[in-house]
Amino acid sequence: MTYPFRPPAPVQAAMSQISLTDIHKQFPGRGGAGGWKALDGVSFDIATGEIVGLLGPSGCGKSTLLNIVAGLDDTYEGTVAIQGKPLAEQIGQGFRVAYVFQEARLMPWRTLRENIEFVLQAADFPRTEWAGRIDRVLGLVELAKFADFFPLQLSGGMQQRASIARAFAIEPDILLMDEPFSALDELTARRLRQSLLTIWSAFRTTILFVSHNAFESTFLGDRVLVMSPGPGGRIREEISLRHIKRPRDYEDTALFVESKRVVESLQRHMGNRPEHH
Repeated sequence: MTYPFRPPAPVQAAMSQISLTDIHKQFPGRGGAGGWKALDGVSFDIATGEIVGLLGPSGCGKSTLLNIVAGLDDTYEGTVAIQGKPLAEQIGQGFRVAYVFQEARLMPWRTLRENIEFVLQAADFPRTEWAGRIDRVLGLVELAKFADFFPLQLSGGMQQRASIARAFAIEPDILLMDEPFSALDELTARRLRQSLLTIWSAFRTTILFVSHNAFESTFLGDRVLVMSPGPGGRIREEISLRHIKRPRDYEDTALFVESKRVVESLQRHMGNRPEHH
């Protein structure tokens, strides 16, 4: 590396990186009448460097939770703390949260390099660091040779890899992902999950992701939080997957298959038909 990346923060036993306590969210109905209860008393903690999946049926409030943690939605009841301080205070002091969506959302008139330069500039990184950061993250997702290509010159999977690289370029304290591989064929999605874990291993960023996919949740997560159907989504079950060692390049072993079956069983119990791969 031509410049120092921040070293991975150690896992803190006494204080969680993210702490949500008794989160309630109500979407108002037309004219103020009725409405939809999206979340009903959601509480959980995530440790520094941990990867946690939110699994559940459509409408259970998974994406709403991501928006709350991202600071994009502040119309809720309850508390969100980052390292023991209010979310808004931490973001105001430079705490970095990155978001990867279902679509790559790259600016088509900018090359991959220019897309990443845009976020580095927005995050106030010195221009002298840009080239090194861009080369590093694009290399980790095997796109270094495509730095000067425009997004529409690349496949959908390559674009999504670029969006992951863009997110990690700013060295986020927290990475949020909303079904980032759901629009891709399964073979491409599997490659991107591996790419994600490769780049995560270099940064040890805390990750909270949303999925409908039992295979994906089991492959990526240190833990999976299974949510009940809406209205009024809640965390109904928590599954630890720390017994599956990393790197997880042996997903067809008996240990992985059995863990996936547990996740699928809980999906069925919550009324959501699991995806099979």
